[in-house]
Amino acid sequence: MTVSVGKYVEVDPGVELYVQDIGSGDPIVFIPGFTFTTEVFTHQVEHFAKTNRVIVIDPRSHGRSSITLQGNDYVTHGTDLAKVLDALQLKNVTLAGWSFGCLTVWEYLKQNGYDNVKSLIFIDMSPKALSTNDVEDWVEGPLGDIGAIYNTYLRNPAGQREFMKAYTTSVMVQRDVTEDELNWLVEQSLKTPYYIAANLFASGMFSDYREEANEASETVPTLTIVADHWADTAIAFTQKNSPKTSIEVLGGHLMFWEHSEKFNKLVEKFLKA
Repeated sequence: MTVSVGKYVEVDPGVELYVQDIGSGDPIVFIPGFTFTTEVFTHQVEHFAKTNRVIVIDPRSHGRSSITLQGNDYVTHGTDLAKVLDALQLKNVTLAGWSFGCLTVWEYLKQNGYDNVKSLIFIDMSPKALSTNDVEDWVEGPLGDIGAIYNTYLRNPAGQREFMKAYTTSVMVQRDVTEDELNWLVEQSLKTPYYIAANLFASGMFSDYREEANEASETVPTLTIVADHWADTAIAFTQKNSPKTSIEVLGGHLMFWEHSEKFNKLVEKFLKA
């Protein structure tokens, strides 16, 4: 039986990231999205640790990593990712970002290039989350809705909790979740304090990695997996901005948790190809 090893990597003085490290073989690094933790990738760890070295990171101010008032943005998260890869001496990695974790990957590539990257997996995130052309562009939502989330919900713990419950049931998961499942998912998010969640939300929404997304698809094998609910828009936008990426459609925003077997088969097929 393969034993999962949890460790901490110092990325700044007094700032440590929690890292789950399990298995052996070609490394796959999973980066969770906005306020989520290593635990959402449990099904991927169990599956891919049989054939690969699997690393999952709690980003800065997420999960078991240090809560810090500085660096709660995706430029810093990209720098942090590079420090984790260096500390673990990882070579020829497959980087798999989910949601805002994709921004971390694109920022890493912007800062460090591709010398240490074998392939890339982007899970359900546009490289440009906001646009005035929200009819044709793949965006997180209309500008007014995004502003309301920032100014209304991410102002206190109760608001963050309400937002995450609504987002989980309407966007992340397609089936009805049990009360225990919903509470567990929301509690994952609430490990990041609301005032830091607001910083991360703003940083993610104002990011623009279209250039990096294009370069990525031209440089190494790249897979983009998008959710059903915005598939038509996401596919057209991705084909325009990342023309050489492979594209798959599956489930809701949290498809790798809800449809783990289908998701793992898609990734397995990509890695073997």
